[in-house]
Amino acid sequence: MGRIFETRKATMFARWNKMAKVFTRISKDIAIAVKAGGPNPDTNPALRRAVQNARAANMPKDKVEGAIKRASGQDAESYDVVLYEGYGPHGVAVIVETATNNVVRTVANVRMHFKNNGGSLGTTGSVAFQFKRMGVFRLSPEGLDLEALELDLIDHGLEEMGESTGEKGEKQIVIRCAFNDFGKLQAAIEGRGLTALFADSEYVPQTPVELPEDKATEVLKLVDDLEQDEDVQRVFHNLA
Repeated sequence: MGRIFETRKATMFARWNKMAKVFTRISKDIAIAVKAGGPNPDTNPALRRAVQNARAANMPKDKVEGAIKRASGQDAESYDVVLYEGYGPHGVAVIVETATNNVVRTVANVRMHFKNNGGSLGTTGSVAFQFKRMGVFRLSPEGLDLEALELDLIDHGLEEMGESTGEKGEKQIVIRCAFNDFGKLQAAIEGRGLTALFADSEYVPQTPVELPEDKATEVLKLVDDLEQDEDVQRVFHNLA
């Protein structure tokens, strides 16, 4: 088990410190999960993951419960999950995952962010072939026998396992699987009494691109602008 590859994060912009945006994103995840599988986290794995991620982001319990209640009501907001693909500055491939109730507004905003930052919005499939969709789980390494855990989880879909750090520099273990094995690996992790710090799907770049710091900063400015958009949930790129 080595240090796992992860695309560079724009920590210089401290974007994850903007908690209102983080809570909005998680609330949408909750709404989408409730619509798909009901309001009970015990029987809805997607909702259980969203609630765990809310806890990891220090989202207040009353906000989590309120989001579930709103999503369960007759007048609940309905969101469509739409992916956009494009190229950022210097040819860096970018995938933008959105959750929107107005696709016309969303595509216009996403196109604007690309244009304003020297990139271009592409067509479906234009960059997706450069990524692999995977399930990802982040665990605290405290008290874990990592070698035994790795051997154990291989039988449940584990493909990659390595060391990483969280947003505050804390040590984490990152576990990845094929997206189709997400539920199986989630059940195996939970069955061992482990609670993931974070669990979701990611588009993992297969051909990372290295750029000097000044050019990388231009790419990360695009990523930051996209992530601050109200309709954008996550942004993936192949900048190493």
